[in-house]
Amino acid sequence: MQRIRLRYTKRGRLRFTSHRDFQRAFERALRRAEVPMAYSAGFTPHPKVSYANAAPTGTGSEAEYLEIALTEARDPERLRALLDESMPPGLDVIEAVEARTSGLADRLTASVWELRLTGVPAEDARRAVDAFNAAGTVEVQRRTKNGVRTFDARPAVVSLESHSMGSPGPDSTETHSSRADRPSDQPCAILRLVVRHVTPAVRPDDVLSGLRAVADLAPPVPAAVTRLAQGLFDEETGTVTDPLAPDREAAEALFPMAAPAAAAKAPG
Repeated sequence: MQRIRLRYTKRGRLRFTSHRDFQRAFERALRRAEVPMAYSAGFTPHPKVSYANAAPTGTGSEAEYLEIALTEARDPERLRALLDESMPPGLDVIEAVEARTSGLADRLTASVWELRLTGVPAEDARRAVDAFNAAGTVEVQRRTKNGVRTFDARPAVVSLESHSMGSPGPDSTETHSSRADRPSDQPCAILRLVVRHVTPAVRPDDVLSGLRAVADLAPPVPAAVTRLAQGLFDEETGTVTDPLAPDREAAEALFPMAAPAAAAKAPG
């Protein structure tokens, strides 16, 4: 049995796709692409697809991950292209590797988020971020099926920084990456957030609630939120690493001549 790990996106209007909607779309894509899927046992067999830490509905993402199990071996890049063609634009399958290590979900320990606050002056955002970073605790509330839950969002936040964009000048920094969702020409504050995956999960909207609690920061329109990366948090460098890198490195160790051979065959 072959296992393939995929990275996919949620862009544009497709950021409002729920996880269940994505599952249905992906299973249709598997059938269209005629992928030789392995199925679970029992009265209602399902394709063996493992989803890992999906982004909340309404947020964009450049770094969603899943793993599929196949009954026949397939070239990962060819499989990626077939699945991408079968998915709606915005749900883009952008990377595929053969799983050669264990524990993909265990390598998703932190996320990098971009929060675009249209209508918020950069200086107001900086003051709110400074207040959040200086706080020892930031209690926020979240409504759950069991009622309202109060918890401290501060310990999960590794870093929170404020930038600005849109208006020229020495105090304006363009941070928007073309990978991020919902670009805008309007001046707005941009927050870059690195958060650990803890229990209970601290989401970008919890951090926004915390900014409102400590600094009364309330954006006039809903924030545009995009996950730029997720992976293993490196304590030494303070960065979030690529969770598929160990699989690529394992493949290179097994087939050291594969990459040079592929490069030699590529048209020049």
